[in-house]
Amino acid sequence: MKAWWVVMLVLGVSACATRPPIMPGQTAVQVRTERGAPTRIIAQPDGGELWQYATQPFGTTCVQVRFDTTGQVVETWDGLAADRLARIRPGMTVAQVIDQLGPQRSVERFSLSGETVYDWNISNSGNPGTATYFNVHFRDEVVLRTSTTYEYPRDGLFFGGFGIGVGSGSGVGVGINIGIGSH
Repeated sequence: MKAWWVVMLVLGVSACATRPPIMPGQTAVQVRTERGAPTRIIAQPDGGELWQYATQPFGTTCVQVRFDTTGQVVETWDGLAADRLARIRPGMTVAQVIDQLGPQRSVERFSLSGETVYDWNISNSGNPGTATYFNVHFRDEVVLRTSTTYEYPRDGLFFGGFGIGVGSGSGVGVGINIGIGSH
C-alpha cells in the first residue's frame, strides 16, 4: 500500500514539473486555459494587465504575467525570486509591495513597536526542510525595512527518526525566535 502512495506522489510532482512555461506572445485566453484563473489581476498604467498566480501560504512562488493592451504576454517572472525581493525599499506602501510580491502568507501586528509585519514563504534550496520567510516591516503603512526568518524543523521521530523522544522545537531568525517548544 505504501508503494502506491509513493508512485502517486512521484507522478504528481513530475506532472507539476513538466507544465510548460508561459511564453511571450501567448494570449490571455491561452494562459487562462493552461493555468486557470489568476489569484489577482492588476490593471497597468499602459492599459495592459498584470496577472499574479500566488502559491501562498504554503508555496514559494508567485508567477507574474504581464500582458500588453492586446492581451498578449509581454513577460513573466517569479515575484518571490531573490532579485525581486531586493527591489523592496523603505518608503514603499503596502499596496506597492503586494503588487510586487503577490499576496502575503500572513500578517502580524506589534503594538509596542507600532509595526505590522507581512511575510512571504520563500524558497530555501540550499537548506531543504527549513522554512524561510521574507518579512516586510511596515509602520503607518510604509516599509521600514525587510528581514528574513528561518524556522528549523523539530527534532525527533516526526522529522527523520533521529531524535530521542518527541524532540523539542528550535528556531533561529533575524532578531526573532519562532520555535519556542514545550514539553
